Amino acid sequence: MASGGKMSDTVHETTLDNGLTVLVLPDERAPVVTHQIWYKVGSVDEPGGITGIAHMFEHMMFKGTKTLGPGEFSDIIARLGGEENAFTGRDFTGYYQTLAADELGTVMRWEADRMANLEIDPEEFTREKEVVKEEWRSRVRDNPNARLNQILYATAFTSSGYHHPIIGWKTDIDAYTVEDLQRWYRDHYAPNNATLIVVGNVEPEAVVELAERHYGQVEQRDLAPAKPREEMAQHGLKRASLNIPAKLPRLTMGYKVPSLVTVEDSRTAYALTVTSGILAGDSGARLNNELVRAGKLSSASARYNLNARETTLFTVDATPRDGQPLGEAERLLREQIERLKNEPIEKDELERIKAQVVASDVYQRDSLFYQGMKLGIYETVGLDFRQADQFVEGVRAVTVEDVQAVAREYFRDDGLTIASLQPTSSDDPTALPSPTGGIERVH
Repeated sequence: MASGGKMSDTVHETTLDNGLTVLVLPDERAPVVTHQIWYKVGSVDEPGGITGIAHMFEHMMFKGTKTLGPGEFSDIIARLGGEENAFTGRDFTGYYQTLAADELGTVMRWEADRMANLEIDPEEFTREKEVVKEEWRSRVRDNPNARLNQILYATAFTSSGYHHPIIGWKTDIDAYTVEDLQRWYRDHYAPNNATLIVVGNVEPEAVVELAERHYGQVEQRDLAPAKPREEMAQHGLKRASLNIPAKLPRLTMGYKVPSLVTVEDSRTAYALTVTSGILAGDSGARLNNELVRAGKLSSASARYNLNARETTLFTVDATPRDGQPLGEAERLLREQIERLKNEPIEKDELERIKAQVVASDVYQRDSLFYQGMKLGIYETVGLDFRQADQFVEGVRAVTVEDVQAVAREYFRDDGLTIASLQPTSSDDPTALPSPTGGIERVH
């Protein structure tokens, strides 16, 4: 696919009789293919008591079926010279392989086998649960910044599934049962709750024929409609503090903002994306240039994900300089936020940032994997994959007035949560069970 063209113009879309959505994007630049299967379920769908089960189940998908033994699917991919992995996000779970295009049928055969015939062996489950607990210890318990991020989300969100971490609360991990996993598989791992994405040197008709042969044999299931998990309205500033052993203090501020899924006017989501770039898009962006390079903070960043399934957070965070109070770091970040509200951005700066955001998006199209990821994310969170093509146009259309409008509308204390990390002198690193954000990968 030419990097400047529209993806949707060359995507072949079909739906199998069992409800599986199939998206094929031909790309002839190399004789390889990426095969991705996305399930429309993530940590946001987990009820209390089994948080982290989506991530735990992802591990178990590598532990064998009625046909293959534990790890055998991975061995097959390795023998074929391919790569594979999996990921769990707040809004989805995915499995992928990248290998020679002529081996696509082999991958489909065994991925469809996992969809239909997974075996959850109690002994394998017991061993893998210890692996996940070790992952929790290394990535969360012993990672102060991950714990701070988890406290931020747990405080900011009350009723949304974004309240709990992707990896789950430690007490829930301890209490998982085989029956919990079997129920998760039965309720969510069905072709009519999945999207198959194939990107690479392939013919769409041949891919659909392979999909019919392998995935088409998997029976669809009745899926219970998802319960609404709408976040309660916030009516004032929330604060949370974390006092644990750590090398450095840290402050993170999260403003409740809409995503492309939840917003009424898509211009808002694109304006928030550009605003994130203004603050922290590159080394010349405001937080780095005016606070870090100027010696006022040790580090600072901003993040926004427009593809969240629900109301999400626009985050701004900072690490103070040695001896600098966290209150001073907060003041400096707030000054930058207020500047966005009160001072219209110069057009030259706006155009530079928009060009960077667009260039980053276009650059990712050079990767088969990321082309597939973009299609998968849009399709799985509840958007149409064709909306991915609107991103560049949407960013380019953002105006000076749009940036100022979203800053004034959403960067207010009644939608703000501030979490602070203050290091203690204790040598006990196990103070709190905590969550992480982002995406958890298996191996």
